Amino acid sequence: MSVFKSIVLALGGNAIIPEHGTGRIEEQIEVTRSTVAQLVGAIKSGTQLIVTHGNGPVVGNIVIRNEAAKDIIPPMPLDICGADSQGGLGYMIQQAFYNELRKVAINKNVVTVVTQVIVDSRDPAFQNPTKPIGPFYDRSTANRLASEKGWVVVEDAGRGYRRVVPSPRPLRIVEAEIIHELVEAGRIVIAVGGGGIPVVETPDGMLKGVEAVIDKDFASSVLARVLSVEAFVIGTAVSKVAVHFGKSDQYDIDLMSVAEAKRYLAAGEFPAGSMGPKIQAAIEFLEGGGKEVVIASCDEIGRAIEGKAGTKIIP
Repeated sequence: MSVFKSIVLALGGNAIIPEHGTGRIEEQIEVTRSTVAQLVGAIKSGTQLIVTHGNGPVVGNIVIRNEAAKDIIPPMPLDICGADSQGGLGYMIQQAFYNELRKVAINKNVVTVVTQVIVDSRDPAFQNPTKPIGPFYDRSTANRLASEKGWVVVEDAGRGYRRVVPSPRPLRIVEAEIIHELVEAGRIVIAVGGGGIPVVETPDGMLKGVEAVIDKDFASSVLARVLSVEAFVIGTAVSKVAVHFGKSDQYDIDLMSVAEAKRYLAAGEFPAGSMGPKIQAAIEFLEGGGKEVVIASCDEIGRAIEGKAGTKIIP
């Protein structure tokens, strides 16, 4: 049984496509089903659930398809690719909820909101790409692609090399009002997929998509604060937040205060391309009035919601 009345649950990409999986759609559907099945207990206990999700490596794969077919059909910009990923991933999560709830005779509507998120066109992130997208490459392949396509590639947490794109900070969720209305009506809402579609406001107040990928944890934190939920739960690839990650003296953290999280972050314990955005997003949620953040493995997300797994961060 969930210990919270309302939760924004941010699912990492591995909740749909495992890191060492095949990437085949049948596998994605089954992994999504398995993830969603863990959430039925919380819904049954009355918890209001709002689900967000990452879109890596899906959006990167969509970009690769663009590149491969560019001589046949015009390639689409990154914001359209992000919208495509929201629709496809949202569909899979939405259908998984429908089927799992039907198994236990819970009659609850699920809806996916294709979500735009406003960013600042002057954000320095546009001059300093940091957000990994797409598959991992070995060093020589990454260097070749960087040279051929003008990509910026970086080493990603010891797992290989990936393309990075600008990741501006989210300022405002365009569809926040309708998401709030759906939540108030008791719907299970899937929103801010992949961090939301990055858009900027033009001088005349219109919206325009930009070439970027917003970090889904930052965007989810904004949504959690807008909705005033009790808890923000982040599903990722590790069971707990760790200090000295990957070293001989690594140790996992069960409970951490905002003050401790800030000290570790300042000390460089949580890299920008890995755990850093999750910790910063957690801090911002808690300083904005949230009660608790839990960071846990997607494989244990159900137990994390029950307070039995992951790292808890409190004010």
